[in-house]
Amino acid sequence: MSLGVSAIGQGLLYSLVGIGLFLTFRILDFPDMTVEGTFPFGAAVACAALTHGASPIVATLLSLIAGMAAGAVTGLLTTKGHIPVLLAGILVMTGLYSVNLRVMGRANLSLLHQPNLFNAAWLKALPPYFDAVAVGVIACLVIVAVLIIFLNTQIGQAFIAAGDNPAMARSLGIDPDHQMLLGLVVGNGLIGLAGGLLAQNNGYADVSMGTGVIVIGLAAIIIGEVVFGELTLSQRLVAVVLGSILYRFVLLVVLALGFNANDLKLLSAIILALAIMIPQIDHRLRIKRTLRNGVKANG
Repeated sequence: MSLGVSAIGQGLLYSLVGIGLFLTFRILDFPDMTVEGTFPFGAAVACAALTHGASPIVATLLSLIAGMAAGAVTGLLTTKGHIPVLLAGILVMTGLYSVNLRVMGRANLSLLHQPNLFNAAWLKALPPYFDAVAVGVIACLVIVAVLIIFLNTQIGQAFIAAGDNPAMARSLGIDPDHQMLLGLVVGNGLIGLAGGLLAQNNGYADVSMGTGVIVIGLAAIIIGEVVFGELTLSQRLVAVVLGSILYRFVLLVVLALGFNANDLKLLSAIILALAIMIPQIDHRLRIKRTLRNGVKANG
């Protein structure tokens, strides 16, 4: 019971990474490697703020702002510096490693005896591990609702158009560079927020906690798409949240089967690879069945 509840809580909090990546990876159609630096950056800023006496709400908001700032740097390097987005993300991710050390003053910063968002009185009244579920549900509901409203506005439609067909968007007076910058700022803001929330939930921030986080985010997106199939854009945001929860349960099952916890990153990569290949294999099988049925019909 406790493991299941913990998996749901972790899945909800990590789903913010998936939603942030969804904006850049799915809508704008480019990989953003800034993620692996933004996630620990948000965590580092939140923990540093808490240890310096900031309130949990302020610390959490600062993690959001920190992520947005990191995304803005990547966006400016790409749109103004004309550096390919993949390389720009790697450069910012690398630079953030040193920034995180500066912010925390060490490689690992503990929140022991420090107040945080998960120490709130109303959360303490909940059963064990339900605090992460409660915070995760609130965060996901607010963010998904805001994004659904945003994507249905004129600016949101321009954002979608820029990712779908930049040339056509430009002919309609939409600047794809501005939309790319917007996507990177908002997406990395959500990922920084995820880092701040998970650092408070775990009780520490670590300079290396971003390693492999892009795989977690992509797994939430891909698993959500594979399991729930064809969906509207708004429904796909919800599918990312559910995909993140399913991913945590898959890892839970894998570990329950006796696999070593040290192999978790490897297992995550394998699960993501399988999730990506399943639709391709299914598509090929459908084509073969169609051709086979066509041959039989002609025969």
